[in-house]
Amino acid sequence: MSENKISSTLLSDAVDQMSRLPGIGRKTALRLTLFLLKQSKEEVRQFGQAFINMREELNYCEICNNISDLRTCPICSDPTRNHSLICVVENILDVMSIENTRQYDGLYHVLGGVISPIDGVGPGDLKINSLLDRVQTSRVSEVIMALSTTMEGETTSFYLFRKLAPFDLRISVIARGINFGDELQYTDEVTLGRSIKNRQPFNPE
Repeated sequence: MSENKISSTLLSDAVDQMSRLPGIGRKTALRLTLFLLKQSKEEVRQFGQAFINMREELNYCEICNNISDLRTCPICSDPTRNHSLICVVENILDVMSIENTRQYDGLYHVLGGVISPIDGVGPGDLKINSLLDRVQTSRVSEVIMALSTTMEGETTSFYLFRKLAPFDLRISVIARGINFGDELQYTDEVTLGRSIKNRQPFNPE
C-alpha cells in the first residue's frame, strides 16, 4: 500500500515527530496527528506543554534514582516505609510494577539498566556506586535483587552480590514465580507480589 501523501509541510513535520515514538508507525502517527488537529488550540497547547514541563522540570531522586517532582521522591521521604530494606530494580517501570502489588513497603534503588557487554553497558554505566554508598552509610539490613530473570539480569545480580558480600546484611532474590527470561514490568501483579513476599536468600551458585 502506498504511503499517504501529505500536502502540508507543517503536518508532515508533526507526523515525523510522532512516528519517532516507539511502537508508532507512520500511519498511526498520521492518525494521531490528525486527531490533535481536530482539538482546540488550547488543548493542543496544554498537551505539548505537559511534555515540555516533564522534560525540563522532572528530577531523578538523589537517593534512589526514581523519578520525582522534587529532589527526593515520595517513597524515600515517606517515614512510614521500611528504610532498612532496599529493592534493587533495573528501571522506573519496575518500581511502578512492584508498587502496584502493594506487597512491598521498603525503599528502592534504580540501577538504570543491567550489565550487557553486547550493548556496551558495563558496571560503570549503572548506579552501582551510589547503592554501595547507601548500604555503607545507612542502616540497611536487607537488599532484594529484583532484576529481570534474563541472562543480563542474572549477571548483574551476581555482580552486585559480590560487591555487597563484605557488608553485614541479608542479600535476597525474588522467588522464582517469574520464569527465566521474563522481564519484571510484564509480570502480572499477583505473581510479582508473591515473588516479593516469598523472596529467598541469594545463591550465587
